[in-house]
Amino acid sequence: MKIIMLGAPGAGKGTQADMITKKYNVPHISTGDIFRANIKNGTELGKKAKGYMDQGLLVPDSLVVDLVIDRIHQDDCKEGYVLDGFPRTIPQAEALDAALAAENEEIDAAIDVEVPDDNIVNRMSGRRACLKCGATYHIVYNAPKTEGVCDNCGSELVQREDDKPETVLNRLSVYHKETQPLIDYYNQKGKVAEIDGTQDLNAVFADIEKVLNK
Repeated sequence: MKIIMLGAPGAGKGTQADMITKKYNVPHISTGDIFRANIKNGTELGKKAKGYMDQGLLVPDSLVVDLVIDRIHQDDCKEGYVLDGFPRTIPQAEALDAALAAENEEIDAAIDVEVPDDNIVNRMSGRRACLKCGATYHIVYNAPKTEGVCDNCGSELVQREDDKPETVLNRLSVYHKETQPLIDYYNQKGKVAEIDGTQDLNAVFADIEKVLNK
């Protein structure tokens, strides 16, 4: 089971990836986690990545792919994995496919969690966070008992910069421009499974299970 999660920021693909890993006992892999682990462990790939990051440069696609391939060939990935946040671009997808093909492997499915932009803006702009204890809320779906006050520690709740409507719209614009073409790429390979992400999260997962259990 080799899965790629696709979907805009705020579509809920990370939550669904976690649910897949718990149900099917395969690791949820993000490039951020891979970078951090390699840098922390002082691996050769980690040192190379850190060199770019320390200069404020993007890590080249070839190195990102090397890091991902190294990760998915570890023992806990023998039964499969869920890639979240990678690939982000067509060149990354092509490099991943080439690296997998060299091992006689391929991606089984690209799960696209579809949520309209308006819904995502409403979801994310309603988030509130406690900077003291880390608790998170939503003014509609998970409101605190007292407006603007954390249930856990009584501190003031704030709207993070990333959750402000103008920031969300900008992130969505970048997503549609850079990452949306991946859906076309995997569609041409017959790998895309479109999932209605506006449903209750358990209903979304039930639809994903139907795809994975085919």
